[in-house]
Amino acid sequence: MTCAETEILLHALLDGELDAGHARDVEKHLAGCPRCGAQLRAYREMQQAMSGAQLRYTAPMSLRRRIQMALPSAPPRSANRLSALKGFVMGAALSTAMAATLLVAVIRTDQDQHLLGDVVSAHVRSLQGEHLTDVQTSDQHTVKPWFNGKVDVAPPVVDLTAQGFMLIGGRLDYIDGKGVASIVYRRRTHVINLFVGQGEGSESHGANATMQGFNIRRWTAQGLEFFAVSDINAEELQEFVEKFETAFRPVGGT
Repeated sequence: MTCAETEILLHALLDGELDAGHARDVEKHLAGCPRCGAQLRAYREMQQAMSGAQLRYTAPMSLRRRIQMALPSAPPRSANRLSALKGFVMGAALSTAMAATLLVAVIRTDQDQHLLGDVVSAHVRSLQGEHLTDVQTSDQHTVKPWFNGKVDVAPPVVDLTAQGFMLIGGRLDYIDGKGVASIVYRRRTHVINLFVGQGEGSESHGANATMQGFNIRRWTAQGLEFFAVSDINAEELQEFVEKFETAFRPVGGT
């Protein structure tokens, strides 16, 4: 097993997600490779530090100031008790509404993190064993129809070999319990999984994220949601996304 292959599986080893065979191969490599052994120790220390940390969210001062400005001013001393009570009720209602909005934002963030975690897990699973592709070919006209009837969308499949990203096939995978298409590319020795599922809402350019050492690019277009994930650097993954969109958009899928 090479260093590159070992680095891909280090996080899965720490999380106990490797089968006995792969775990034995990784541990055998670690026993004779100081570089990968040091990397594993660094990951383990980071994992221990995070597990021992007490994660908490502190609202920024800007939010506190906005709430204070939105609250009604204190009633003048001459105001009767009824006026003071009305002001208190209005202020409490406004504070409750703003707190609810903040709670929704936090929940949404947790959901996004869970979804990205599923994407990374699916990517790692594909690198183990012999399940990188269900249909192995560089012919986009073979890969695209293979998905017919297997997923609820018609995933666009484009050949980017001339742009430096070789199409090697596709497979059926699952993200957040839903079947999605995975179109598989290779950049030198690195695998790129492009997951395609049903999109929600309007088009967006998405955002970059990094999780467990993998770079992720998420965006929506033409009613589809895309997740590109790989261990290549963020700049190369962005280049892949741009070349894919350029090839995909003019024809709306091929």
